[in-house]
Amino acid sequence: MKTLLFKSDIERGGLWLDAFAEQAPDLKVSTFPYEGDPEDVDYALVWAPPRGDLKRYPNLKAIFSVGAGIDHLKSDPELPDLPVVRMVEPGLTAGMTEYVVWAVLHHHRFMLDYAQQQRDAHWEEINQVSAARRRVGILGLGHLGQDAAEKLAIFGFQLSGWSRSAKSVPGVTCHHGAEGLKDFLAETEILVALLPLTPETDGILNAETFGRLPKGAALINVGRGGLQNEEDLLAALDSGRLSGATLDVFRDEPLPSDSPFYSHPRVVMTPHIASMTIPETAVTEVLRQIRRYEAGEPLEHTVDFKRGY
Repeated sequence: MKTLLFKSDIERGGLWLDAFAEQAPDLKVSTFPYEGDPEDVDYALVWAPPRGDLKRYPNLKAIFSVGAGIDHLKSDPELPDLPVVRMVEPGLTAGMTEYVVWAVLHHHRFMLDYAQQQRDAHWEEINQVSAARRRVGILGLGHLGQDAAEKLAIFGFQLSGWSRSAKSVPGVTCHHGAEGLKDFLAETEILVALLPLTPETDGILNAETFGRLPKGAALINVGRGGLQNEEDLLAALDSGRLSGATLDVFRDEPLPSDSPFYSHPRVVMTPHIASMTIPETAVTEVLRQIRRYEAGEPLEHTVDFKRGY
């Protein structure tokens, strides 16, 4: 019998265990902390395991991340040299796309301005811009970025995207590399950040980047908090360089109670909930991957630690 070591937050852990029991009753799922024989563990599905813990299991074959991010694993210098699989599953993808579409429409339809009018008890129409004339740029064309672009295309937005290396995405004007980034930013009125956090992307949402956007552009960051230079972001909002921002991620989480983002009139913020892994669909994906591995097929969505994602 195969054994999977599972570690997640206590509140949602029961949902995962129920899903495993329903979909794979023959799989032994052991929760953290593991008190059995370390040699019995075949796979690990974890979020933020204690540093050095995963090296305890000599027969471990692969490590699955409970969420899309893998920063919680990259930070472990003792992480065993094994395949690490990012969570790519339909529920998580759908949740992210829902959030991105909502946020884009929120800025496209001037909802920050109308919210201010409501606070001021002021009634005034704002001339609407058609979606066909609104330029939306997606910074990061991975699985999540491409799905968001596909759904945004339904509204008729002008879509562009940027990635580290060249990509071709139907309906999206694609840019790549340092020079491509400049052209991409120049044509983006609503910027959606969906990049992973790497040494190259750390702080990429900074004054230089904001300065290359058209004046009055809006920012949506659903990637990682480390992407944004928060002092530069606040300055860009205060000066009008940016018309507004929707932020789901921050450098320090939970966000300190004295952060100016809480009360900034041009910011909509949420507590890192843009997308959550759905246990039922995630378990289906993990089991599919395990079956592939057991059949001698390569795992999908594995992390390249040299690239950082």
